[in-house]
Amino acid sequence: MKFWDKLKSGMTNFMSGRSGADQLSLMLVYGALFLNILMAITRLSLFGTLGFACLIWAIFRMFSRNTQKRYAENAAFLAWVRPRLKSAKQWFIRLKNSRQYCYFKCPQCKTLMRLPRKVGEVNVTCKHCGHTFSKKA
Repeated sequence: MKFWDKLKSGMTNFMSGRSGADQLSLMLVYGALFLNILMAITRLSLFGTLGFACLIWAIFRMFSRNTQKRYAENAAFLAWVRPRLKSAKQWFIRLKNSRQYCYFKCPQCKTLMRLPRKVGEVNVTCKHCGHTFSKKA
């Protein structure tokens, strides 16, 4: 066997039963990189220490054999992140389409709706609660 084949086989055996990199681990690595860049800019060693701690935690998570606990941690992280990503994505879409559409909320249920701009005053019926109201776009 060649050296690289032995190394590949050894790493495969070592990583069997381990979870590897998930979304939380990758976010920790990106956070460590950001904190280290911030440390280089501001010269505050606190940022470097926090970045190193994030990197150690990410490595621990990647090499851990307790995959059920790492899966639960990642699921909790994703449950916390997904609503924020969704609202940020919606905000960017509203910003991109702000010239074509007027965005507003239903006064009763607060559901976000849109109307094409320059249609004048129209009666709007909310699809979510059925409330009818007048809106100028």
